Amino acid sequence: MKKLLRKFKKRLMTEKIHMINYVFDTFKAQSFADLGGIWGVDGGYTFYTLEKFPVEKAFLVDTNISDVVMSKKKTIPQLALIKDNFGSHDVARQIGSVDVIFLFDVLLHQVSPNWDEIIKIYSDNTKSFIVYNQQFKGSKTVRLLDLGQEEYFKNVPHKIDEGQYKLLFEKMYEMHPQHNRIYRDIHNVWQWGITDNDLVDVMKVNGFEMVYFKNDGQWGKLINFEGHAFIFKK
Repeated sequence: MKKLLRKFKKRLMTEKIHMINYVFDTFKAQSFADLGGIWGVDGGYTFYTLEKFPVEKAFLVDTNISDVVMSKKKTIPQLALIKDNFGSHDVARQIGSVDVIFLFDVLLHQVSPNWDEIIKIYSDNTKSFIVYNQQFKGSKTVRLLDLGQEEYFKNVPHKIDEGQYKLLFEKMYEMHPQHNRIYRDIHNVWQWGITDNDLVDVMKVNGFEMVYFKNDGQWGKLINFEGHAFIFKK
């Protein structure tokens, strides 16, 4: 495990690690679910938490599970892997009650169910949320695709000829061959510009108060987005 963590160290964000430490040290959490936590880090935050704290049960959920994650899971009996979209009510039922939900860089991707519905789905079965999200500096939350192609690509860190973005506008209302939903609703692309006020309000409606916040500043070259860290607790 320690060898794995050394390998991941350069890919893990200090602020996310800080929030994990804060929640598990302060609230004495013993269980968690890391939603969408594989892409780009091979479950690094899950494995960090399992190595650092006495966790009784943990869940790592993503639509694609890497070989690295599959290999490491074999030595961690308290970890369950779920290969599915975490927006599914069935996934939420499989997870059941956990102390903490990790939402790292995923809320802005969530459509059908939307990001606010994701929070509602999991709010009854957790005591706290750790959120790191690229937050929109506008006056209200927007569906980025509704801005049109030109404005959309001014507000995402991707180019029009890149990966999943190549056919996004051309086939917006056609079914995607892998995701069984229209291109407009796939989670692989940026979907939302979420404001802080709207995120805090949605959490409040679902019974959570913000107990920690940090603004990491502008997100890359995107002048309308900043990286914000939040902890919400019941």
